[in-house]
Amino acid sequence: MATKKAGTSAKKTTRSKSQPVKTKVTTVKAVKTETTDKAKSANVAAASVSRFTKRNTALASALIGEFIGTFLLVSVFLIVKGEPLYLGFALAGIVLAVSAISGAHVNPLVTVGAWVTRKISHLRAVVYIAAQVLGAGAAYVALSSFIGGYEVQGAAGANALAAAAGPSVYKLSALSEHAHWFVFLAELLGGAIFAFAFAGARKLKTDTVARAFTVGFGYFVALLIAGVAVSYVGANAAVNPAVAIAGSVIDVNKLDWFAVAAYIVAPLIGGVVGFAVRDVVDSSDKVEA
Repeated sequence: MATKKAGTSAKKTTRSKSQPVKTKVTTVKAVKTETTDKAKSANVAAASVSRFTKRNTALASALIGEFIGTFLLVSVFLIVKGEPLYLGFALAGIVLAVSAISGAHVNPLVTVGAWVTRKISHLRAVVYIAAQVLGAGAAYVALSSFIGGYEVQGAAGANALAAAAGPSVYKLSALSEHAHWFVFLAELLGGAIFAFAFAGARKLKTDTVARAFTVGFGYFVALLIAGVAVSYVGANAAVNPAVAIAGSVIDVNKLDWFAVAAYIVAPLIGGVVGFAVRDVVDSSDKVEA
């Protein structure tokens, strides 16, 4: 009996000793779980911050790309006085330069068309248009500054009359009363043609050269058709609202709302039409396939 009691007491002692050990193990697991949760939360927060930073950096880079691309395109337009062939090659080069950064819209009608057809976000559309307008304004200011230097040098010379007949920044012709609707329809048609070509070029993601020349010569064709159409009424074509702004279509002192509608609103409508038609064509091809 004494032996059994001793064995029982020994078992009780062993159990009482093992209980604290189990408690300690449970506590360690709880601490490990809490630490793991905190680590996961920290990783999620870090990933969110990283995505936010990358998105903002990409958007800022796209803004710079649109600014530079529009600056170059508007500068070329003002220098060559709207010659379609030069502008086609120039735009192809610009697309090669900035396409990887922003997609090389460099034209508000493209941005609006892509936005309405839900190919870009609201924020990106606003940022792109702002960058394009700023790029066009910067191009006009830069060329005006160079020409201003020529005029100062000419005025200091002996032949002031020759200086007065010197170079000036290219401006789109003022619209006559009977030319408004002709220009409106021509700009709308040109905008639709260019947007259709651009929307098709977006699918050529792997072939950058083909995409660049599709966009460049799309603008060439659009500007050529619109330019010839409006030439019969003594007007000029731009097929780019940013170019039209730099071409002094909007005069703050004497605002012509018909000119604004023809050179700003019409190509934007054309851009939406061009992208929409391209979507319809692409969807019909998928159905037939």
